[in-house]
Amino acid sequence: MDIKKITPQISVSPQITAADIAEIKAQGFRSVICNRPDGEGADQPTFDEIRIAAEAAGLEARYIPIAGGIVSDGDVAAFGAALHDLPGPVLGYCRTGTRSTTLWSLSQAKTLTPAAILAAAKQAGYDMSGVVRRIVNGGKTPTDHADASYDIVIVGAGAAGIAVASSLKSRKPGLDIAIIDPADIHYYQPGWTMVGGGIFDPQSTAKTMGSLIPKGVTWIKSAVAAFEPKTNTVILDGCRVVGYKRLIVCPGIKLDWNRIEGLVDTLGRNGVTSNYRYDLAPYTWELVKGMKQGRAIFTQPPMPIKCAGAPQKAMYLSGDAWFRNGALKNIEINFNNAGGVLFGVKTYVPALEEYVKKYNAHLNFFHNLVAVDGPAKKAWFDVAKPDTPVQRIEVEFDMMHVVPPQTAPDFIRVSPLADAAGWIDVDQATLRHKTYDNVWSLGDVMNAPNAKTAAAARMQAPVVADNIVADIAGKSAVSQYNGYGSCPLTVERGKIVLAEFGYGGAILPSFPKWIIDGTKPTRAAWLLKERLLPPIYWNAMLRGREWMAKPTPVTAS
Repeated sequence: MDIKKITPQISVSPQITAADIAEIKAQGFRSVICNRPDGEGADQPTFDEIRIAAEAAGLEARYIPIAGGIVSDGDVAAFGAALHDLPGPVLGYCRTGTRSTTLWSLSQAKTLTPAAILAAAKQAGYDMSGVVRRIVNGGKTPTDHADASYDIVIVGAGAAGIAVASSLKSRKPGLDIAIIDPADIHYYQPGWTMVGGGIFDPQSTAKTMGSLIPKGVTWIKSAVAAFEPKTNTVILDGCRVVGYKRLIVCPGIKLDWNRIEGLVDTLGRNGVTSNYRYDLAPYTWELVKGMKQGRAIFTQPPMPIKCAGAPQKAMYLSGDAWFRNGALKNIEINFNNAGGVLFGVKTYVPALEEYVKKYNAHLNFFHNLVAVDGPAKKAWFDVAKPDTPVQRIEVEFDMMHVVPPQTAPDFIRVSPLADAAGWIDVDQATLRHKTYDNVWSLGDVMNAPNAKTAAAARMQAPVVADNIVADIAGKSAVSQYNGYGSCPLTVERGKIVLAEFGYGGAILPSFPKWIIDGTKPTRAAWLLKERLLPPIYWNAMLRGREWMAKPTPVTAS
């Protein structure tokens, strides 16, 4: 923990965990306030996990999440009221402590001078100079001029953001580029399936963000609060304003754990796990190794989700482990899918069905997980078969691998850049925004009808880079994205069905059939996934080396 005292009654810190609560209590705190919305980060515990641990330790907990825009007057009032009502000392936390400090600063504007507020925040290690205008101006955030401006601003330093920054720098080294992202760690999320299968160590899927930001690119270590596309500005946490000539939006996707009742109370224990979180994937393998009999359920929520094959990858690798250790005959495997098909591209289904038979797995379509009782080992699913009333059923389990519902991040969904469903609204070929012609998007957050995978982002980054460089030169788009996505389906340890496809389910293989036949389980595809794709990700994709990712030229209509 990195707790910073602002006053004797209020301290702030970056994200805490349930395991930190005992030490927080030992330091004399009597209350905690969470200012970070659930689902912002892949390694982030939910507020309910913190609340349960806090209450068990005799601390009070309050949830005042700051998401979807600038800190509002209501947020400030709620924080001030909490400071008044809760027993102190109080610890406020968010991703970095900045939001908590900002809320404190604004809540004290009527009782302390700006100088006193700035001094208290500064001694705690937080620069509040960016909000002094709001402190003085009664909470109004000016956007008439930017605190900093760049040729290109990229929101998000995940796979898409770093790849597109590197691709731009390789094409036009002189561009003044900034990446906005508050995270300290960058994760190779495609590796978490392998962690859950006992093949990769979790540490191999993580690197420091600072080691990956391309040379010559400014890293603004902050979270975005809001967009002002009409003024070409981005508003950051703390109300700082960043201007741009061109904007690229790629902050990823939000995992909405709270949408399943009771789930956050039992994640990581009671046999409930998920490979969609860095800290939980090792627990998947722990459960698989320890299970000798009983019922294992693997769930898949409604689309869209990132890596749509991942829910069944967990099932196959678990089934293979039980097959190899002889436990499979005593284990009932259920794949409960909110959708109506095993895989969205029919070409690959026959090979997958063979493994469903091998592991004697029961395919339960139109089964959407809605509630979990971990201690009781029970789950509830809404069964919504076509032309049939929705029926809620109760199922007992011994192990359950859960994939949460997923949405665009809150600050995206409420922004002017989003479509009606909350996703960034782009042309599916050029990836340019349909309304704001100096905005592009790629990765999981945009609304093109492609699979949300890292492989898709690898193909999208050169397209966006090409088209932005063309735009700078006063030209029309020169490259187009064909919807390519890849899903290496780990059907057993040592074999993969390599699904590669584009818009409309078109099959887009990267290799001749004599090297890898994607419609069949092959050892070659496994070696690609296990040995080649991680170094390609770290050393090629994120470094602007576009191996097998050449964009398709725009053709005249």
